[in-house]
Amino acid sequence: MSISGNVSPQWLEEQYQLWKADPSQVSADWQAFFEGFDLARQLPATDCDLAAKASAVDSLIYRYRDLGHLQASTDPLSPDQTDHAELNLAAFGLTAADLEKTFYPLRFPQQSATLREIIALLKETYCGKIGVEFMHIQEPKKRAWLKQRMEEQRNQPRMDRDEQLHILEKLQEATLFEAFLHRKFLGQKRFSLEGGEAIIPLLDTLLMQAADRGVSDLIMGMSHRGRLNVLANIFNKPLENIFAEFQDNLELAFVGDGDVKYHKGYSTDLSFSSGHNIHLSLAANPSHLEAVDPVVIGRCRARHVSYGPGGKKKVLPLLLHGDAAFAGQGLVPEVLNLSQLDGYQSGGTFHLVINNQIGFTTAPAHARSTLYATDVAKMLMVPIFHVNGEDPEAAVYAASLALEYRQEFAEDVVVEVICYRRHGHNEGDEPFFTQPLMYEKIRQRPPLHEIYAQRLIAAGLEPQAVKERSDKITQRLEEALAGEPKPQTDVGFQARWTTIQRKYTREEPETKVDAKTLKKLARQLAELPQTLNAHPKIVRLLKQREESVLKGEGINWANAEALAFASLLTENVPVRLSGQDSRRGTFNQRHSTLVDQKTGQLYVPLAFLERGQAAIQIYDSMLSEAAVLGLEYGYSLETPHGLTIWEAQFGDFANGAQVIIDQFIGTSGTKWDRSSGLVMFLPHGYEGQGPEHSNARIERFMNLCADDNMHITYPSTPAQLFHLLRRQCKLPYRRPLIVFTPKSLLRLPACTSTLKDLSEGSFQAILPCTTPPEQVETLLLCSGKIYYELQAALEAEGRKNVGLLRIEKLYPLHQDVLQEAVSRYSNAKRIAWVQEEPKNMGPWPHLQYRLNRAIGRNPEYCGRRAAAAPAVGSHRRHNEEQQQIIDSALNGKDI
Repeated sequence: MSISGNVSPQWLEEQYQLWKADPSQVSADWQAFFEGFDLARQLPATDCDLAAKASAVDSLIYRYRDLGHLQASTDPLSPDQTDHAELNLAAFGLTAADLEKTFYPLRFPQQSATLREIIALLKETYCGKIGVEFMHIQEPKKRAWLKQRMEEQRNQPRMDRDEQLHILEKLQEATLFEAFLHRKFLGQKRFSLEGGEAIIPLLDTLLMQAADRGVSDLIMGMSHRGRLNVLANIFNKPLENIFAEFQDNLELAFVGDGDVKYHKGYSTDLSFSSGHNIHLSLAANPSHLEAVDPVVIGRCRARHVSYGPGGKKKVLPLLLHGDAAFAGQGLVPEVLNLSQLDGYQSGGTFHLVINNQIGFTTAPAHARSTLYATDVAKMLMVPIFHVNGEDPEAAVYAASLALEYRQEFAEDVVVEVICYRRHGHNEGDEPFFTQPLMYEKIRQRPPLHEIYAQRLIAAGLEPQAVKERSDKITQRLEEALAGEPKPQTDVGFQARWTTIQRKYTREEPETKVDAKTLKKLARQLAELPQTLNAHPKIVRLLKQREESVLKGEGINWANAEALAFASLLTENVPVRLSGQDSRRGTFNQRHSTLVDQKTGQLYVPLAFLERGQAAIQIYDSMLSEAAVLGLEYGYSLETPHGLTIWEAQFGDFANGAQVIIDQFIGTSGTKWDRSSGLVMFLPHGYEGQGPEHSNARIERFMNLCADDNMHITYPSTPAQLFHLLRRQCKLPYRRPLIVFTPKSLLRLPACTSTLKDLSEGSFQAILPCTTPPEQVETLLLCSGKIYYELQAALEAEGRKNVGLLRIEKLYPLHQDVLQEAVSRYSNAKRIAWVQEEPKNMGPWPHLQYRLNRAIGRNPEYCGRRAAAAPAVGSHRRHNEEQQQIIDSALNGKDI
């Protein structure tokens, strides 16, 4: 069909005028068309056919750049494609008769060339062992950068003999390591890299070139597939230690419960012959595929921030993915979306996808709805390199080009090595059950190091040289098996962690701040630049906060939090707060970041307290829980002397990050000996907002508690929060801190503290009753918001014989502390636990036993009945239930 059958003349004229004004305003196809059209207008009528041919050639060039990857020979299990309908000459109105004609293509490496020469260059560049997707990138500068580098070298690696021998040696190390494990530890899971050994020389070269390009730190995240091989042949983890783990006799520095050998992290420093060095760190990870991704990004973010300007180029995040996981796990696009966000970007992540063309037993046709496993990465407009896994030189070349692009543009890059998995999902799995045709092909494939060795032998290498290298590697493996494990360093408590102790103690640091300092900080927080056009209501709010501090009373939650942050910053403790709407606060309470009403410029009062103060970072995150919480956890691993906080919009939404909570925050200490001081703010409380805006699931966090692995708190006063935050940074050890924060209490007049509470007090695990112990006949124990409702009811009824005991720290709750607190009220005839949550939720399921031990009998339960949903949807029913709880607590009425 002619072009006139698809577009109107008016539209075509409009596009032509746009192109004349600025060519970038139309697509690359139309740019080529209009360039050819203008060229044709300048030629005599007799040359119009030639002009049309020239335009067709330009379109052909564009098409190869855009779709050449579809004809690339990237799958070692499939025959090469020699033809593709979209790339045929006929698709452009060209014929074989045009092959020897000379053309003058636009933006091409050669000013003039025959059509045959043009096609040869394009096929070599885009249809060889490397297929590249890059024409979706919208910025012409980046496309031009890639085109120049790829077409000038035709995407053909140029390696000397020494480089080739080094690649061969790394392939032999990779393959012989796996074969050795298979012989010596028959039947043990190792999640072999066999079939994807090209990854090892790729990573080896990537490290060397990264160091040469100024990278000082590389932090890697990967799942189990090939992890032991990477540890042995990239990180140089002692083979003796790896074999000892297989024999399960390694007792050196064993801490906690431990984890399987293909989940553990490792760090090392490498030096290269170029004189450059690089620090490598492999993040510990669970079996939950891709869960480690945001953790790596967070660690890299923290490191490059610590380096200051230029830090992004010094720290490289490297994520190894499986094809099924990259396409199937929702955390992948969440992490990709962090790439260019202020406060979360890390200078570009290097994504290496090991595509073994199967997910456990699931074929690609059932694992994704896209052509490539990597198609999700196109959301970032970054280059994607597809490489044949049986061409290690191509793999090394693609990785080098991708790294250069990352360093140039500070953006993510994706390299997909298309290979196969020689065995089943693990070494005890039989893949022929489900993929007989695929695995018959794999069975016939020789090991990659043999394929590559034959290639070098055909080019003149002596076969004996290959055998000598192989024998030397085998000998090294045998010696390591017979040797003793090497002493292990205490990786989790080195560098920044050297002054942090591993073990939990009951030591309580001093957290008070003198009144004079607090008043000074309050004034500084309220003083805004004269040039700032702040919203009048915010100006009044800040003045009210200042006045409450100067008066010494009425300090509310947001004010106490700001004072805690300010006091830490002036003590050189950096503070980072991140979450959805955290700058303003979900409940319009924080206002940490002011917006100029005329210019839109942001101003953070906490950043301008005094010269030399620590850095404050407060960011509104994207609408994600798992990726952002994982990033903040990773950030906390690199900043043990800072305060890192993730805040949920509502505590109910934290379950969107349950994998991060379960696998990292709750267990990283005991599994991997990695401590974290991350703080989680989880708004919690029943105000009739329904089942998704009431409950942060206290019971789930308490269910994770054991061995003093974290702190679970439900503070009820601003002063308690003030001391709790300062305490977190001053403890001699680090543990995650879960804080169930208020909503309605943010503005409750009764929920305020005095200046004295901040300047003389400390955090109290249990707040005693205000009623004299001898008067207490009914003792009610509770946590959080319900206290204020009980207190209001007591005051309304004039009751003087009821005591309210608040448990502020739910874990660790030491039995002696609880027993001492309760024992003061020996006259109490009735003792009850009161909570807003249903009986099967909240603190009750976990505190019941402890309370029984403390008081010698089971306390009464006053709260909602057990329920499947956390709260009712009806506001009327909520009020009725809330009143029933109060009546039950004060008068012993059954609910």
